[in-house]
Amino acid sequence: MKYIIKLFPEMIVKSKSVRQRMTKVLQSNIRNVFSRKGIVVHIRIDWDKLIVRTAEEESSVQFTAEQVNKILTEIPGIHSVLSVEEYDFTDLHDIYEKTAAVYGEVIADKTFCVRVKRKGNQGFTSIEVERYVGGGLNQNFPSKGVNLKNPDLTIKLEIDNDKMYLITNISKGLGGYPISTQEDVLSLISGGFDSGVSTYSFIRRGCRVHYLFFNMGGNTHEIGVKQESYYLWERFACSHKVRFITIPFEKIIGEILTKTDHSIRGVVLKRMMMRCASEVAKRLHVDALVTGESLGQVSSQTLTNLSVIDRVTDTLILRPLICSDKQDIIDEARFIGTAHFAESMPEYCGVISDKPTVKANINFVEEQEALVDMSLVEDAVNSSKWMDIRDIPEDTKKTIGEVEVTAYIGLNDVVIDIRAQDEIEKKPLNVQDREHLEIPFFKLATEFPKLDRLKTYLLYCDQGVMSKMQAIYLKDQGYQNVKIYRQEDKNSCSIR
Repeated sequence: MKYIIKLFPEMIVKSKSVRQRMTKVLQSNIRNVFSRKGIVVHIRIDWDKLIVRTAEEESSVQFTAEQVNKILTEIPGIHSVLSVEEYDFTDLHDIYEKTAAVYGEVIADKTFCVRVKRKGNQGFTSIEVERYVGGGLNQNFPSKGVNLKNPDLTIKLEIDNDKMYLITNISKGLGGYPISTQEDVLSLISGGFDSGVSTYSFIRRGCRVHYLFFNMGGNTHEIGVKQESYYLWERFACSHKVRFITIPFEKIIGEILTKTDHSIRGVVLKRMMMRCASEVAKRLHVDALVTGESLGQVSSQTLTNLSVIDRVTDTLILRPLICSDKQDIIDEARFIGTAHFAESMPEYCGVISDKPTVKANINFVEEQEALVDMSLVEDAVNSSKWMDIRDIPEDTKKTIGEVEVTAYIGLNDVVIDIRAQDEIEKKPLNVQDREHLEIPFFKLATEFPKLDRLKTYLLYCDQGVMSKMQAIYLKDQGYQNVKIYRQEDKNSCSIR
């Protein structure tokens, strides 16, 4: 399989040295992502594009063209992915014959046109190729004729010296800059719509993003945020290692609730978070924090209150969603796939302020903060848990403890397929004649309490990662009738 990778346009207009550096980083990122998935690729750098070839015989897994295309479109720095067939050619007529072999029958009942990009000295122009190939197809195959302005089908050719590339598909890429071409940032992620989208924004812009979570709600909340963070990294940023950091925040919350005025608790909470986050950033050698705040969305996010919050630290605070509407943020979360996490995530911050002010006075805030034991900030940071984000699945496996993994379905057992519907349709679960349910993972928290508690439920997903995480959640909620189901082979299950 061969693909032409078009670079993000802002990379192309950079100076030669900057463009070359960014292109080499993108080349390395593509190789790293595919290597992680067991696929070997060979990449050649051209002036404004990369040529990517998959090496099926060298790879440790089988894969399809659709899978390769999807992986490429989710790597930052890629403007578009062109799936191509490569040919040698001798002359204009040879170009026509090779194009006709692919598109001759495809243009039936369609209007079409031929578009050509050419590089090198071939003795003919791009327009001459378009006219020759288009005219030949129109004369020799049934169609609705040539339409240069609004065709049903555009046949795209690229000619590069003695090679011709017949483009069979064009997919839009993620755009942005390759990861690590910009500096690292630390994202304050809560598991909601906003923080997931703001994190994605900086991944797409070429930053290596580390994750910082303030645990105010126990294991359930932390597991959910880990799920979302791992998803974002695995899908869009797995070319680089990053850290996931958890800070225990319950004691600080207690201080705020018991010692500060109710009107400014939200502002004080954010200031305490920024103090901790700034210290973590220093230890990471990161110079900027990322939050999901949007102007006016809640009381702590007015211009006045944001200004008061920012004064607590010299670390740069970046807010990519500051002028975004909530619905636009939700739509973006659905597009990148984090909305389901946010919809099932418990919310804790709403209890912080009663009748909150939208114009906090900095002097009053500092006066109230003086009542708080500031040594708790250092204690919280020193008690933080740091982990390589790649270890989240293994960490989940350790945390799961007593949850049993089984390949058998008992008489009183019910399998719950927790995959998303499109995954189920692509690869239906075969449990023969035993009872099973389809409840996507993001609905499990609300649907599981409705099930018969006298039965045992076996959670299933393809890799076992999501089922482990959901089992932890249910165990934490007090449900003991949960196991993890793993099939012994791909075609059948074992039943007793």
